[in-house]
Amino acid sequence: MTRKRIIIFFTICILLLLLLFAANILLGSTAVSVSEIMSILGGREVGTNAVIILGIRLPRAVSAVVLGGALALSGYLLQTFFSNPIVGPYVLGISSGAKLCVALMMIFFLSRGRSIGLAAMILSAFIGSLIVMSFVLVISVKVRSMGILVVCGIMIGYICSAVTDFVVTFADDSNIVNLHNWSMGSLSGIGWREIRVFTVVILLCVILALSIVKPMNAYRLGENYARNAGVNIRLLRVILILVSSLLAACVTAFAGPISFVGIAVPHLVRSSLKTDRAGVVIPAAFLGGAMITLFSDAIARTVFAPTEVSISSVTALLLVPVVIYVMMNRKKDR
Repeated sequence: MTRKRIIIFFTICILLLLLLFAANILLGSTAVSVSEIMSILGGREVGTNAVIILGIRLPRAVSAVVLGGALALSGYLLQTFFSNPIVGPYVLGISSGAKLCVALMMIFFLSRGRSIGLAAMILSAFIGSLIVMSFVLVISVKVRSMGILVVCGIMIGYICSAVTDFVVTFADDSNIVNLHNWSMGSLSGIGWREIRVFTVVILLCVILALSIVKPMNAYRLGENYARNAGVNIRLLRVILILVSSLLAACVTAFAGPISFVGIAVPHLVRSSLKTDRAGVVIPAAFLGGAMITLFSDAIARTVFAPTEVSISSVTALLLVPVVIYVMMNRKKDR
């Protein structure tokens, strides 16, 4: 039954993902017919609509798939590390730390008339996420309550967001002021060059995550069990921290902070599959994150068109009830 459920789940997810991907390319303020889109994708048509499809909608849809999947996977790895389903890169302040470092780096370069490179963006976001993750780990050693840890992570995130808003708001350069939209979470402006960079990084992270499936399955059963099974606990923890932080850093560097995808999607996937096996949940979480992000981005850019709302606002409205449900169920279980 479990195997049948898994096959059905992945089949439905892939079909929904393809449907949402097609809808994201089709929908927009400029009407483009399906036949015209097929001609554009086949290279048989050029013009304004071709620029819209190939230069704006298609890269944005691809970004939603890759970055959304990365964010959900990051959340699952963090939940495995802390053995708790209510943690994620946004809730623990990791995304906010990455956002702060990227904003500071951008302001530093732009104020001197220079542009920041893609590698520098990822590196600065990674450093920011690791700094916040270090604070969270120190707090986790000092306190036993996961509730207190989550609250501390939220407070760290608020501090980082406040500092980011302060430096962006009082920046003199108009280009720096425009960073405010990015700081709220947005997939607009991402081109194929950026996609090539973060896709390679995220693909390597996914491969590394899949390579530690067996140790993760043992770790879920408890540290003592994993240690007796020959798992190097310290190495596993380091890999979980580095991979989850790098995934969250990639998302934040290019799209800003996207809220609650990392915490809610892994829980939805586990509940649907009725399993927590890492080899199944990792690709399922990636697919789920891609679908949620695609759907949220379509709402963010079309419902109030031509005004575009923050994608984080949409994901919060959709996924906060899921987080509340998870927390209430944990309370009942206890």
